Amino acid sequence: MDREFRILILEDSLTDAELLQRELRKGGVLFVARCAESRDSFVKQLEEFQPDLILSDYTLPSFDGLAALELVRQKSSEIPFIFVSGSIGEERAIEVLKVGATDYILKDRLGRLAPAVLRAVREVEEHSERKKLEEQLRQAQKMEAIGQLTGGIAHDFNNLLTVINGYADLSLARLPEKDPAHKHLEEIRKAGHRAASLTHQLLAFSRQQILEPKVLDLNAIVVEMEKMLRRLIGEDIELACALAPDLGRVKADSGQIEQVIMNLAVNARDAMPQGGKLTIETANVELDEAYARNHVAVRPGAYVLLAVSDTGCGMDKEVQSHLFEPFFTTKEPGEGTGLGLSTVYGIVKQSGGNIWVYSEPGHGATFKIYLPAVEEVVAVASPEGARPLAMGGSETILLAEDDEPVRNLARQILEMHGYTVLEAQNGREALEICKRHEGPIHLMVTDVVMPQMSGRDLADRAAQLRPGIKLLYLSGYTGKAIVQHGVLEPGVAFLQKPFTPDALARKVREVLDAPREG
Repeated sequence: MDREFRILILEDSLTDAELLQRELRKGGVLFVARCAESRDSFVKQLEEFQPDLILSDYTLPSFDGLAALELVRQKSSEIPFIFVSGSIGEERAIEVLKVGATDYILKDRLGRLAPAVLRAVREVEEHSERKKLEEQLRQAQKMEAIGQLTGGIAHDFNNLLTVINGYADLSLARLPEKDPAHKHLEEIRKAGHRAASLTHQLLAFSRQQILEPKVLDLNAIVVEMEKMLRRLIGEDIELACALAPDLGRVKADSGQIEQVIMNLAVNARDAMPQGGKLTIETANVELDEAYARNHVAVRPGAYVLLAVSDTGCGMDKEVQSHLFEPFFTTKEPGEGTGLGLSTVYGIVKQSGGNIWVYSEPGHGATFKIYLPAVEEVVAVASPEGARPLAMGGSETILLAEDDEPVRNLARQILEMHGYTVLEAQNGREALEICKRHEGPIHLMVTDVVMPQMSGRDLADRAAQLRPGIKLLYLSGYTGKAIVQHGVLEPGVAFLQKPFTPDALARKVREVLDAPREG
């Protein structure tokens, strides 16, 4: 241990106090000491000096060590308290250990003093580290449980919103604008889209959204967003970017990383109503074993750091403990949903990274995001071809969906666009149709998660019965059936619920027109 300790010595003999300090220095202990010889001076030093350890004589003229120990334990159970006395006997020594003393040392055996002090402080530090890790683990478990709950809620809501928004769109397409019901349906659709946005944020927090990870240069993303961020935070906030040269690459969804930066910038802006400074930094960092031991879920290795700091109002520990929970907000009612930082948390976690916040009231906040560094080169985007205008066709589609309202809606949409639709309410029915249907089945549209059989299992078995059948997944959330660690397998077509009628028709046409693999 090479740090300096604060040691409070309760001793009425100045000679003995100096002797104790000599023994500590001889034993290699780095320390600064304060002495007290009465109750009043002891209480004062306890408050002002805030010692790391206390050495106390057992008996003093107007005060005694047991009373001092009781005072200390009332304030803190953590501070090591060692009796150093020439008058304490073995029976009394055992008694003081029972009431909370850390150790006892006889004055004629001071060779034990330095080792006892170092051991006592080390044990307190180890205990403190264990408590810190236990708290991190409890927080991680709590976030995981909340994530599972919100993911399930978002999935159910997305099924409902698919039906609400879908039928609103179909009705709007058939009603003339002058019809009084047209405006009512428009309001229903607007509210449905807002609700869909909320469920999208819940899916981000619960790490159940589809990501399209690519090798990225975070510096390029920050530079590209800089002009937009300056408009977003306003003229009274200074934006500074400190981007490391030769920054490592990460593998993540560029759109999601942009959302992370934007949400953190908005959070920083709201913390600086009187203006201030927003700083975005990047760096290459190596997180070693020691860091990983002190931070739950961190694996040692090379990372790319993205840090967003502000000079705003800061946060206390209580606020920080709830910061990433969905719907938690310190803003006034109506001024925020409380989903911004929970979305950030989910995106970072789903991207294989970690996020930590450092803040004190009145001293701003820093959010540090660590994403694993990769050796691959940045992917060059290929120019996209024009989207085909045709949205209909005459092919046969097998539709497997366990939610009846969603299945009915999807069937109507597909039949409106000229397709022949074969319906199944679960995987077993879909396989029976694959066996019995005499004509070709060009495409299977299936929900990801269904009772009895997952969409992925259904797809694998259907491919054996119908080689060459094309596939489109639908889901209100993404299950492990097609997603491993939040990453969709390359080449798999997926449409997120809630979807619009046009989106379903366009996606179906896109999958049907895509060239067959191999």
